[in-house]
Amino acid sequence: MGRRKHLRRPVVERELFRMRRLLEGREFESEEELDAFLKEATQKLNRGEELPLPEGTPADRAQELIYEAWQMENPQKRVRLAREALKAFPDCADAYVILAEDAARSIEEARDLYAEGVRAGERALGPDFMKENAGHFWGDLRTRGYMRARQGLYQCLWELGDKEEAVRHCEEMLRLNPNDNQGVRYHLAAYLLETRQLGKLDKLFRTYKEESTFWDYTRALFYFMRQEGKKAQRMLSRALEANPFVPAYLLGARSLPDEMPGLYSLGSEEEAVIYVGTYGVCWLREAEAVLWLAATVAEKLAEWAEKTGPSGPARYR
Repeated sequence: MGRRKHLRRPVVERELFRMRRLLEGREFESEEELDAFLKEATQKLNRGEELPLPEGTPADRAQELIYEAWQMENPQKRVRLAREALKAFPDCADAYVILAEDAARSIEEARDLYAEGVRAGERALGPDFMKENAGHFWGDLRTRGYMRARQGLYQCLWELGDKEEAVRHCEEMLRLNPNDNQGVRYHLAAYLLETRQLGKLDKLFRTYKEESTFWDYTRALFYFMRQEGKKAQRMLSRALEANPFVPAYLLGARSLPDEMPGLYSLGSEEEAVIYVGTYGVCWLREAEAVLWLAATVAEKLAEWAEKTGPSGPARYR
């Protein structure tokens, strides 16, 4: 799993940020007055009008520069705006995220920039806030830069071989934000598989109960490694139904693209590419599991051949 590439952040976060700033310091006599105010502000946003925001704090001004940077296609412009944000507010965590993604010349340098972003975020939020709001991070926009920096940090740490520390960061992020808006659990599951911490992985599966391509294939491998054959076979069958494109990439029939897709739909080939980009190493380290996967797919193809002819479903090939 390589280091995360720059992704343009959703515009909706910027608008939520501005709406929060617009509401700060205002008092409303009734819910109806508040609703009318919000409706008018939303209509202005939909018309492309700028909201009449107060000057704001240095942190607010820095974050506005960050949102502007994320709309830029040119990485040099993003870096310039990130540096301006740090001048406005030295503890702007997102500025370090941009520098790590767009200015770092090595993964070590990216790691150090992400780490500085984490420290900046901790200073900006303060120890009391960190303690009192544990379990509710990400919902508060002020925490997001810190969380983004910490995610970039653990990915760098893992790639550099500091696996224990990467796992620790993942676990702490899930403690801070159990809702896991960033998908940390999927990285953690891959890390625990690769390091064979199956007890911890079992606990993770029990905490996050879901049916998805990412969980079904991973649980199939997990049960296979635990030598729970019936559960493994049942889970693999479910996984093949969820996304039949995965085996082609795991078995080498198709090659992963140079860049991971930015978006995907459930059951799509793009979803399969992202899954294998995340978990492929875990499967390939378990040679017997790969043989088991190949045998299962061969059985599926044989079943299809009996029903539809010798070609079988192209999605498995």
